[in-house]
Amino acid sequence: MATNTLPSRSLLAAPAQHPGLRLGTSLRLSLSLSHHNQPADDPERRRAPVGSHPAFSRGNRAKKIPVPTTGEPAAGIRVTDRGLAYHLEGAPFEFQYSYTEAPRARPVALREAPFLPFGPEATPRPWTGRKPLPKSRKELPEFDSFVLPPHGKKGVKPVQSPGPFLAGMEPRYQAASREEVLGEPLTRDEVAVLVKGNLKAKRQLNMGRDGLTHNMLENIHAHWKRKRVCKIKCKGVCTVDMDNVCQQLEEKVGGKVIHRQGGVIFLFRGRNYNYRTRPVFPLMLWRPAAPMYPRLVKTVPDGLTSDEATQMRKRGRQLTPICKLGKDVYFPCMLL
Repeated sequence: MATNTLPSRSLLAAPAQHPGLRLGTSLRLSLSLSHHNQPADDPERRRAPVGSHPAFSRGNRAKKIPVPTTGEPAAGIRVTDRGLAYHLEGAPFEFQYSYTEAPRARPVALREAPFLPFGPEATPRPWTGRKPLPKSRKELPEFDSFVLPPHGKKGVKPVQSPGPFLAGMEPRYQAASREEVLGEPLTRDEVAVLVKGNLKAKRQLNMGRDGLTHNMLENIHAHWKRKRVCKIKCKGVCTVDMDNVCQQLEEKVGGKVIHRQGGVIFLFRGRNYNYRTRPVFPLMLWRPAAPMYPRLVKTVPDGLTSDEATQMRKRGRQLTPICKLGKDVYFPCMLL
């Protein structure tokens, strides 16, 4: 019995048996050549550039504005040895964008005309931020730390009561000064209990390269609204001088640093803290441009000429580096 065998076609056949492959290659080659031979675009047919917002145009901004020697640059703004300070009537202290990372040197020039960054009415340039949210129709009562919602109520987050209070100690509802809000000093056992309850807490406030900014003051009070201790984790440049960070926190916010571990700070709100009577600060809706400060490293050191300084820099580039400073979160070598 004869069997008819069909010719089998191999997928690895020679290119001559598949003219489609050769056609595809030639087609791609012709397309690439035609693409290179296309004439250049007519400049008249190009689209005209869309005009950007005047707030982002560089031509309208002054690159260098000298600091006036007499008087202040604007109402409510002072040029101090720590940069620009904003003074509002009735405020307990002068506001700054950053309270910890401001250089301790008087600015030599300003990058733009100074203004109060607390609202669109105070800015001399077009407002590019979002529109303010409409006022809520519901008139909610102000949160009171001494009048807490019932325990276990549905839809209410857990809130810690004021304290802790020792035996025979009564809470002060009308505490005004910082000493009255803090109350009696905490004992070692009370500090250990407060720190232990917040060591593994995920709710924390991160402090970055700008340090303690003005808007973080309100964020700390938002943490104190429900918990006695605010956990602050410092990252980056602000970890170099942790003593200054702790000092500014206690002066500006009014709490007490009860524990510090590396770059983590535990800030206690006080025994008699009441969220209702907290100091309310206006928020900065616009980040002011940093002024120009004098050079930290002189172009020509004292005792050398310009040519000698240039020759020493050329010799220094040929030296072998002692160590390599990487981009890390913390600076342990500077803390030792």
